[in-house]
Amino acid sequence: MNPTSSPAEILAEFGPFPGSTQVAGVTYDGDVVWWASEKKLNASNPDTGEIVRFLEVPAYAGTAYDGKHLYQIAEGRIHKIDPETGDVLSSIPTPSADDNSGLAWAEGSLWIGQADGHQILQLDPETGDILRTIPSNRVVTGVTWVDGDLWHGTWEDESEIRRIDPHSGEVLESLLMPPGTHVSGLESDGQDRFFCGGGRTGKLRVVRRPNKR
Repeated sequence: MNPTSSPAEILAEFGPFPGSTQVAGVTYDGDVVWWASEKKLNASNPDTGEIVRFLEVPAYAGTAYDGKHLYQIAEGRIHKIDPETGDVLSSIPTPSADDNSGLAWAEGSLWIGQADGHQILQLDPETGDILRTIPSNRVVTGVTWVDGDLWHGTWEDESEIRRIDPHSGEVLESLLMPPGTHVSGLESDGQDRFFCGGGRTGKLRVVRRPNKR
């Protein structure tokens, strides 16, 4: 099966943000976009990019939201965080010491990207045990689920946002990012937008999600 491929439509670009050198993990709680910037989790208005609050927690890679709590990759651990107080409620080990990238919540599990490992792993959120391994033929960065579809970002010479088969890893659809535009974190708003971290450009981009086929 040949995947459909089309240019990514960038709807908005926010940043760089004062005091932040990068936008890493990204998630959405239905109200604000949370994004990781090393020592802080920032909450931005999804329409304007304005930072409305932040939590002082280690935040170096993927970020996820389960409907009540935030999850944040921080130096070999995934912290479960109270979004109101910033308190770390519990913590599990990451599958690798330093290859962890994107993070998502779906179907009662955490889904974590392995960048150089070229794979996505389904994790038990209580123990960190690996439940499923999904291969990829490219670097995996941000990960998100929407309408039963699994998407992930890439960060190579040519970056993409890809919809893949959640069992085989086969690429079903690809959105090609403009030259020089990379994807770190990735999250869907559940509708027609992806929120994409721009790594060390310090930018947060909004990309149109194609209609479900």
